[in-house]
Amino acid sequence: MPILAALFDFDGTLADSFAAITSSTNHTRQSYGLPPLPEAEVRSYVGYGLDKLMADLVPGAPVEEAVARYRMHHARTMVAETRLMPGVADTIRELARRGLKLGVCSNKRVEFTRELVGALGLGDYFACVLGPDDVGGRAKPDPAMLLEGLTRLGVSAAEAVYVGDMVVDVRTARAAGVPVWFVPTGTTEDGEEPDLTLTSFEELLNLLSN
Repeated sequence: MPILAALFDFDGTLADSFAAITSSTNHTRQSYGLPPLPEAEVRSYVGYGLDKLMADLVPGAPVEEAVARYRMHHARTMVAETRLMPGVADTIRELARRGLKLGVCSNKRVEFTRELVGALGLGDYFACVLGPDDVGGRAKPDPAMLLEGLTRLGVSAAEAVYVGDMVVDVRTARAAGVPVWFVPTGTTEDGEEPDLTLTSFEELLNLLSN
């Protein structure tokens, strides 16, 4: 069955947003008297939603309060500190031109993701940009977001692929019954392998050629 649609994770897949996430995380940590963390350490905690990120990296702080402080800072700095990953702009533009149905499913707060997608010049190419708020707060690896994406794009699981970069993306795709492909920078664990690891983001142009 031909692939008619592609759903994408955002952080680490479409965009390098780790500098922005690290900046807002360290701003929040500093507000509670905690020292800054290097980006590499923050990166290893990203992907499971902001509540968990704050619980893990701002220990002892009330999670709801820490989340509010993070979001206030992030809204001011995220656009300036976020960049598209190599090859993303041209590839997404060409896939849309070919008629592929495209969407984003990210655990980032959906208002932030939509603002960044627009600011990075991709707003015209995605039929839907989804976050946990669109599915009753159910973040990945709950499959609800991917299933909602399939519904909005009007395709079955067999007609779509999910492109991500983290173990949580594999678990989410498996739960939704969707094939999962990884960008070259993706990280896995034993028993949590994607169906395919791309050699470059541009390889999607050969794999999605309908």
